[in-house]
Amino acid sequence: MAADQVIAGIDIGTTKICVLVGKITQNGRIQIVGPGVVPAYGLSKGVVTDIQQATDSIREAIRKAEHVSGYTIHEAYVSIGGAHIGSENRDGQAAIGRADRPITREDLERALELAGTFPSMPHNRTLLHSIPREYTLDEQRNIKNPLGMLGYRLEVEAHIVTCSNTAKQNIKKCVEECQVHPLEIVLQPLASCESVLTDDERKQGVALLDIGGGTTDLAIVLGGGFWETKVFPVGGNHISNDIAWALHVPFPAAEDAKVRYGHAVADEVVDEAAIELPVFGGDGRQRFTRRQICQLVEERVEEMLGMVNRHIRDVGVDRFLAAGVVLTGGCADLSGIRTVAERVFDMPVRLGSPQSMVGRFESLSSPKFATAVGLLEWGRKKQQSTPSGNLEPDPDADGGILAWLRSTLGRLAP
Repeated sequence: MAADQVIAGIDIGTTKICVLVGKITQNGRIQIVGPGVVPAYGLSKGVVTDIQQATDSIREAIRKAEHVSGYTIHEAYVSIGGAHIGSENRDGQAAIGRADRPITREDLERALELAGTFPSMPHNRTLLHSIPREYTLDEQRNIKNPLGMLGYRLEVEAHIVTCSNTAKQNIKKCVEECQVHPLEIVLQPLASCESVLTDDERKQGVALLDIGGGTTDLAIVLGGGFWETKVFPVGGNHISNDIAWALHVPFPAAEDAKVRYGHAVADEVVDEAAIELPVFGGDGRQRFTRRQICQLVEERVEEMLGMVNRHIRDVGVDRFLAAGVVLTGGCADLSGIRTVAERVFDMPVRLGSPQSMVGRFESLSSPKFATAVGLLEWGRKKQQSTPSGNLEPDPDADGGILAWLRSTLGRLAP
């Protein structure tokens, strides 16, 4: 593997755009060589609402990443989120015809393609991911990689993710306007899983919860494969909105108060010093206690996590999550959120931070960069079999086993 092979990822969030350039090292790992992070404009709940503003934000983040890394970005892996995301588990199959012919990559792709075929998919929906969870060859189940094996009939159980075609095309247009080709549009929680989950967590069963500014993304992994993905239209901005509405203060002041004084467990707050916040329609200021702010934070956090917990229980997998819940995303930095999550989910909870490839950019180890870092790992795995030289030096720059789960969950289904 060439020492100068590099990968770029563009994480398009509601509150920030993060572009990362990563170099694949001689031992096959990724070292981040250039970040570019800017506030996001023209997006709401992960969806583009103003093409020009969103494009300008992405362009500025790309410019910063190129300046720091010394590479010009021509193509990148790009994230997508939003409540328009849908998912389900489907089966596909491919007839091999003769038992003396080894299974080829084309056979795997054909089975996956059939699993992702929807005869009645609405015109504005499109396939985003078709991810194999396990294969069955003739009557042998729980096969992870049938490549090269012999058999007559190949079946695949796949996790299928769909999205709004409009939302996907608008993100693609914004990136292409910056003269960058999207190699793949990747669902944000799937990318986050790549950077924060361990192999043991994937095998034992885990729920990753990526809480961003506009949405909360859920990915459930059982037996090493994706079982469920869902996006909830609530996030950290809704906490700030609650503060703004309840205290009658401007949103920027509410956001600042959440970041500076917010705590998700109000009873743990002992500081009763007065906090002054601006009022609407004048130059005056109001006085509040930190506990007042934290009570609002706790109520909204509990409500958001409760929404996710109800969904996990409705799906029927809560008792299979031996590894519990991993919290990531910008809101995971909120003080006390882990305590509330343990109370709501009644299972182990840890904070997920990307650690394996941050290199000299220690600030990228924050949970809010899990998706961006995960895009690089996603790209690395893709390019292991299909190398691509997507960047070039810029001379002007400075610088699992699922059968028992299927059977049990089938009995739980209504």
